[in-house]
Amino acid sequence: MVVGVLGAGTMGAGIAQVAAQNGSEVVLVDLNKEMLTKAETNLDKVLARLVEKDSISEDEKINIQGRITYSTDIHDFKACKIVIEAIVEKLEVKHSVFANLEAIVSQDCILASNTSSLSIASIGSVLKNPTRVIGIHFFNPAPLMPLVEVIPAVQTSDATLNFSKELISNWKKVGVICKDTPGFIVNRVARPFYGEALRIYEEGIADFETIDWAMTSIGGFKMGPFTLMDYIGNDINYAVTESVFEAFYYDPRFKPSFTQKRHKEAGFYGRKSGRGYYNYAEGAEIIAPNQDSNLGYSIFERILVMLINEAIDAVFMNVASIEDIDLAMTKGVNYPKGLLKWADEIGLDMVLSKLEVLFTEYGEDRYRPNPLLRRMVKEGKSFF
Repeated sequence: MVVGVLGAGTMGAGIAQVAAQNGSEVVLVDLNKEMLTKAETNLDKVLARLVEKDSISEDEKINIQGRITYSTDIHDFKACKIVIEAIVEKLEVKHSVFANLEAIVSQDCILASNTSSLSIASIGSVLKNPTRVIGIHFFNPAPLMPLVEVIPAVQTSDATLNFSKELISNWKKVGVICKDTPGFIVNRVARPFYGEALRIYEEGIADFETIDWAMTSIGGFKMGPFTLMDYIGNDINYAVTESVFEAFYYDPRFKPSFTQKRHKEAGFYGRKSGRGYYNYAEGAEIIAPNQDSNLGYSIFERILVMLINEAIDAVFMNVASIEDIDLAMTKGVNYPKGLLKWADEIGLDMVLSKLEVLFTEYGEDRYRPNPLLRRMVKEGKSFF
């Protein structure tokens, strides 16, 4: 089977590597020849390191690279069974690309998008046969991150969904099925990790260092929210937040932060620019966090119950199954526990109580407890 990948940037090249390493023939297309050369060179380096670690043999390295055809011509997708698009996150560009692809590929070729936040239904609306459209969202870096969100649109056929699920499984990835809603699972449920941390900072409760310390040392997260936003890039993270906020009809739960907007406007993107919430210049001052345990626990619990409330809303709105939501958060963003399992452990009544305190204090809809949470507490139920 031949797999097409459109876009030789970090994500596209990573998806091509995943496919090739798992035995698929791959056609990687990018109109920019330099991007293709860079992708091929980088893959050579990655595979060489795998050989050094005895993860693969020299013959396997040659075979994997040999399965990838690098091309600047989208007509080379003609023999593909599936084409995965991994280009710029602009709907008008994707519309043009998908319409062009449909004119080239076979009648039964699946057309997939690696978009992280755009509507799959809208992307597929330009197709004469929209039953072939689907979202297949990998996480960066694709070869290392186990999670893939599989997103059927309202037009997607069962055959398209079943083929895509089987393909992801054959590529040894953890596939989760989610509804075509803004942010899918991970980028929706994770918003409070950033948004509530920023709110706590803006209220003057704690600085960046202390909030990050609370979430890592007390909460067990691998990175604190400000370290993670600097790693992702404040320009990218802010754009996703703004996109989700707009897509949810300006629901205050997803309201962006002026702090992050100002950092983005100043060019303080994070690690890639040398300055974000932290200064990454050599010799820059390192500020110690306030390690007051009471403060730390209050920060951690406030952010955690907001995350849990969002995960519960995803269940309430049938975005995905309970199991897939927890899988997505542990495998997609490395949370120490699934949020719904975590909710069971600390007690849904405790989660509701803390949210009600916030809701009463602030009077803002961002803190409103989900109806499903209220219902489950009233009925004495748990998720697992």
